[in-house]
Amino acid sequence: MDKQPIDNTKESRLSAQQITRNFDDLHPPLNAQQAGMEASRCLFCYDAPCVIACPTAIDIPKFIRQIATGNDVGAARTILSANIMGGTCARACPTEILCEQKCVLAKGEDHPINISALQRHAVDPVIAAASSHLFARKPETGKTIAIIGAGPAGLSCAHALAVLGHDVQVFEAREKPGGLNEYGLAAYKMVNDFAAREVEFVLGIGGISIEYNKALGRDVFLEQLQEKVDAVFIGIGLGNANSLDITGESLNGVQDALQFIADLRQAKDKSALEIGQQVIVIGGGNTAIDAAIQAKRLGANSVTLVYRRGLAQMGATAWEQDLAKTNGVVLLEWSKPLKIQGKTKVQSMVFERTKLENGKLLATGDEFVLPADQVLVAIGQSLENQILGDLKTKYGKIKVGDDGQTNICGVFAGGDCIASGEDLTVQAVQDGKIAAKGIHNYLGGGNV
Repeated sequence: MDKQPIDNTKESRLSAQQITRNFDDLHPPLNAQQAGMEASRCLFCYDAPCVIACPTAIDIPKFIRQIATGNDVGAARTILSANIMGGTCARACPTEILCEQKCVLAKGEDHPINISALQRHAVDPVIAAASSHLFARKPETGKTIAIIGAGPAGLSCAHALAVLGHDVQVFEAREKPGGLNEYGLAAYKMVNDFAAREVEFVLGIGGISIEYNKALGRDVFLEQLQEKVDAVFIGIGLGNANSLDITGESLNGVQDALQFIADLRQAKDKSALEIGQQVIVIGGGNTAIDAAIQAKRLGANSVTLVYRRGLAQMGATAWEQDLAKTNGVVLLEWSKPLKIQGKTKVQSMVFERTKLENGKLLATGDEFVLPADQVLVAIGQSLENQILGDLKTKYGKIKVGDDGQTNICGVFAGGDCIASGEDLTVQAVQDGKIAAKGIHNYLGGGNV
């Protein structure tokens, strides 16, 4: 995949035109000829390893063969039957460590099939059409399911249940649906309001209604819902941003990286956003990378991403790390934050060098200071345990069985709030699918 160059030539602040260019689509779509040529490279493997590597088990060789034979709509149906949010996953899924990494062509001297681009080629026209839907609802069952959270897990579960004929009432804490697809992914990965258009497509099946600004534990309560509906699905994600717990974290200029990304995603005019000139990002995951690159693309003179371990231990993939470097982000490893300095606003940060010794991370006592006027913190999120009531947790997340059911009968959960795998959109979609089947079975519908 190409790495979009950054336009950062400036004497002072970037112009609106420069910023617009910097947030163009990271991966421009393939045209018909390009898609046909790429699809023709596929070996259509039996027991394809790319399918096994996909959390939603999309039949990748089948949809690529459909593209190769000119059946793009059929390819979209194959994709969306397995992953109703295949459009977002084609843009944001780390295919370099999932399906494309397993492509047999990569085992030789060739490069893997560009599966994500082909997936987008098939799905995007269907999402854009908006006038038709590839799926039809079964006869109504008279059953109603409440879903808490309109993120990927909740929407996946809602769509699967609606197809089966159930009515679904979704309660969303924010003003828009989509969860991290809408608020948490880099703007250059999700251009032209794609997340919103994808949600519109998902809701096109019918039988799904959404109420906004309804948060669990504030406006919606599990016990009350259980009295009104036949089953409940919880897909609330992880609502608490982890803090550094160091001196100076309350200074002006220190911000949660996810909130920074959300503000940027929702801004109608990105050039109006304030950005520091010496930005430090703390963290080693994809959120940290997204925040760092976007700070640079907004016009920061210097952006340094600081991680307490080495690059090999970072949650962000090597491809994402390389993208950050291409965009002028400095990756500083083996450095632990000690304190943030300044009177009312950030002026600098103090770090201490670290090292691994017998598998344990140790501080070396070697301290150094970096100037900064903005600090973005991306060290993960945690579950809001105070709103869970009698729900049991494990490893800090809601505990569920193989069918997605919690310890409370008729209450299911999925997405980042459970420990099912990587915190990825594609895994959340799969969690929603699993829970939908579990709910349908629980309601007496039988296995599907």
